[in-house]
Amino acid sequence: MNDRYDYNYEKERREAIEAGQRALNSLRAAQKELESARNWGLVDLFGGGFISSMLKQGKMNTAQNHMEQARYDLQNFSKELRDVERGVDLHINTADFLTFADWFFDGFAVDWLVQNRINRAREQVGEAIRRVERILSALELK
Repeated sequence: MNDRYDYNYEKERREAIEAGQRALNSLRAAQKELESARNWGLVDLFGGGFISSMLKQGKMNTAQNHMEQARYDLQNFSKELRDVERGVDLHINTADFLTFADWFFDGFAVDWLVQNRINRAREQVGEAIRRVERILSALELK
């Protein structure tokens, strides 16, 4: 039989697990930065100033980078899952953190909106982590 038609389930399963682990690592890194951004956001909300805004912004930027990596990793994971016939659509919306408004119109209302965005992103990342963990558990049991 031609090699290109050979299907090695164990190999595909291992590749899917490895891709899932990479996605999980990226998601957890994003989660950690979002948690830190949330904490700095609370400081900013309750009287912080320029320094807390800068620290929060830095954490948000780092979280965004991790989330972009997670999106890439989740796409790869999804491809690998299709190879083991467990295709799922994993999508995380990480757009707009209102960073422009936070930097230029630093005030309570804007800080509150940014804090809500951080919390929503944290929830989305947490849900993605739970989904990836469930899929990985199912793959590892096979």
